[in-house]
Amino acid sequence: MGIKIYKPVTPGLRGMTGSTFEEITKTKPEKNLTVFKSKKAGRNVYGRITVRHRGGGHKQKVRVVDFKRRKLDIPATVTAIEYDPKRSARLALLTYADGVKSYIIAPLGIKVGDQLISGAEVDIRPGNCLPIDNIPVGTMIHNIEMQPGKGGQLVRSAGTSAQLLAKEGEYTQIRMPSGEIRLINKRCFAVIGQVGNVEHGQVKLGKAGRKRHKGFRPAVRGSAMNPNDHPHGGGEGRSPIGMPGPKSPWGKPTLGYKTRRNKSTNKYILRSRHAAKRK
Repeated sequence: MGIKIYKPVTPGLRGMTGSTFEEITKTKPEKNLTVFKSKKAGRNVYGRITVRHRGGGHKQKVRVVDFKRRKLDIPATVTAIEYDPKRSARLALLTYADGVKSYIIAPLGIKVGDQLISGAEVDIRPGNCLPIDNIPVGTMIHNIEMQPGKGGQLVRSAGTSAQLLAKEGEYTQIRMPSGEIRLINKRCFAVIGQVGNVEHGQVKLGKAGRKRHKGFRPAVRGSAMNPNDHPHGGGEGRSPIGMPGPKSPWGKPTLGYKTRRNKSTNKYILRSRHAAKRK
């Protein structure tokens, strides 16, 4: 993937960059691997807005991605690299030896014609999927399961990768992209290599319209509101917050306030991602 710079013939194009999509080999998705999903605009099943500043956006088709990779010991051929509007990574279309097709997250370096396989005893090469217990220490991995058989949940966005640090007993130590070191069961599956599309973070939207195309609506600062609309509102001219710490529109602490309450999984975190950033 490359980054293209637009000629600044308009103010919106002056700071805009985009993807070259040179790795894309197929423009239309597989019809039987897409599902229709209606837009919710940040609303829950009761119709109440639970996520603000969402709505509109371009129509998108949801691709059904195989995060489990449980067709064991059946070789598959990469037949296409495709764009996915719902995620930052690219998708690889696999055609198995038995004729079944499925999408996976495209690892860095794979191309059309490559052979991939999933199983307990497979080669350590990008795109292959196997239990973490059979992966050598120090290997870069992605699409990591948190529970055996549940499917990959960790390290799935563009350009990310985790590193297998150690193995002890039933668990392995894995360093996440955030710097967090976490215990993962050795029976969980993971995919070798780094997720592709590594330059995704360098793309500059350049104008507000591209943000609207993604389904984001404008957000108003609390300090620009009236005091009956937001705790930060009111005052003559530009005013400070005027309270011990910033608040949400409903008076709850925000911007750095710790909200993690999942004590049942704290034991699996050996090193917090916040501690890693402080050093």
